[in-house]
Amino acid sequence: MHKASDYELELMKIIWTNGGAALYADIAQGLTAKGYTWTKNTIITLLSRLTEKGILKTSKTGIRNSNMYIAVVGENEYKSGQALHFVDKVFEGNTKGLVAALIENNLLSPKDYEELKNHWSGGDAK
Repeated sequence: MHKASDYELELMKIIWTNGGAALYADIAQGLTAKGYTWTKNTIITLLSRLTEKGILKTSKTGIRNSNMYIAVVGENEYKSGQALHFVDKVFEGNTKGLVAALIENNLLSPKDYEELKNHWSGGDAK
């Protein structure tokens, strides 16, 4: 799976939040709400790159013949793929090393750890 750049990922977050599909206007509005002031050309370029990477596809709509941008890759699928890539690249596949780093840097609290243990043992994690 191809990796989205940080800016491309911002677009994907908006598309995923919009149910996995969005018009340019929806994306531009979402960016404005987040405080981004990107030009139309910048947004279109990023959308084109995401399409070339196979993360998005486009479909013409009847609304002024505009493109509907549709996520080919779901948010959870993307996150899982990137997490696996990160663990392989940085920790050479050693997930215990990742967890240890999270704990050592106080990024995984004892409560988080207990919830994860409960989840893995088949209980409900909340």
